[in-house]
Order: sequence, then structure tokens, then C-alpha cells
Amino acid sequence: MKILKKLLVRIILLILTVGIVCGSVVAVLGYFMYRDALKEQSLEDRVAEVQANPSYTTLAELPDIYLEAVVAVEDHRFRQHCGIDIIAIARAAWNNIKSWSLREGGSTITQQLAKNLYFTQERSFIRKAAEMFMAFRLEQTYTKDEILELYVNSIYFGDGYYCVRDASEGYFGKEPGEMTDYESTLLAGIPNAPSVYSLTANPDLAEQRQQYVLQQMEKYGYLDAQEANAILQNG
Repeated sequence: MKILKKLLVRIILLILTVGIVCGSVVAVLGYFMYRDALKEQSLEDRVAEVQANPSYTTLAELPDIYLEAVVAVEDHRFRQHCGIDIIAIARAAWNNIKSWSLREGGSTITQQLAKNLYFTQERSFIRKAAEMFMAFRLEQTYTKDEILELYVNSIYFGDGYYCVRDASEGYFGKEPGEMTDYESTLLAGIPNAPSVYSLTANPDLAEQRQQYVLQQMEKYGYLDAQEANAILQNG
């Protein structure tokens, strides 16, 4: 029995050692990717490039309910974390282990912005590490409102729309500030999977996603059940 216990302890220590070594290698390679990205273009220059887009829209020009919907469905701890959400990462890691895949990423709004600014959509641990380093840099350099503003101006909404203004004008034929509560919550759900929830390709699926958005808004205190139902009925 003592031999089995020692063997088990050694196996566990070996697994932990391998995990620490692999994690360290990924972190180092991710840091190199992050550093190289900034060498090619500084964060300030990349942000200025996004802000120079004629379609760029400030938070003041957007409906509050749209911004609340985005935070509720994409990253409800956005105002509390420092760029990464440890709880979301742990949950995603556990689900990925169970499914033997990289299906979930646990990305925050800041991480998604980092990816949109510098990295590809490739799913890899090294890219994920680079994204985290960039997220920390973004949080150190910009306010939460600035990060959220950059995010909604750099995400893909399907049908060739790469910012909230283009999506609002393309899908609804109106300025972002003119979106109704129904349109705002509908639009907030699309970036999760633009090809799936595109309003022209799959309007029914987009509406199903909208219901989830409203559920999240209700869950985190942005709306009550009566208000959520009223939005759907007025659509």
C-alpha cells in the first residue's frame, strides 16, 4: 500500500511538473508574440487607426440598453476584472478538458478587443497567452469606457459589417443612437457567432440569441422580466 501511495504521489508530481513546464513555455511564447505584435505597430497607433474610421461611434452616441446588453452577454464582470476573468477561464478550461477541445475561451471584452486589434481567430494556447498580455496592456493604458468603445467599433456583426454603426445602418437603416430596445438587444447577440446569427442569413437564430441576451440582462439586474417581455413584444 505504501508503495502504491508513493507511486501515486510521484505520478501527481510528474503531471504537475509537466503542466508547469508546458504552461511556462506557452506563456513565454505568448509574450514573444505579444511583443512582436507591438513592434510591428504600437498600441497607440493601432487604436488611433480604429478611431480614424469614419464609422467610429462614441459611447455617447449609443443607446444605454445596447451597451448594457453587450456587457451582460459578453462579459458581465467587465467592470470588475483587470483584463482577464479567472472564473470564466477556469470554467472554460474545465469544459475544454471534458470535451477535449478548445471550444471555449473564457475571453473578456478586453481580450476580444486585443484579438481584434492584433491577432487572428486561430485557436491556440500561445495566441491565447499573447491575447492576455495585450489585454493587460489595454487595461493599463485605457479606461473601461474607452475599451468598451473600441470593442463595439472593431467587432464583426456579419454581412461585412465590422463596427456597430455599419451594422446598425446595414441591418436597420438607421443611426446607432436611433436603435430601439428590440434592435439594440438583437444586435448585441450577433458578434458571438456572426455567420450563425446574421440577420439576413438566419433571422430566427438571431432572435433565439436575442432571448438569451435578455435572459442575461435580467440575470444581472439590467432588466426585470416584465421589461424583457415588453422588448420582445414590441419587436
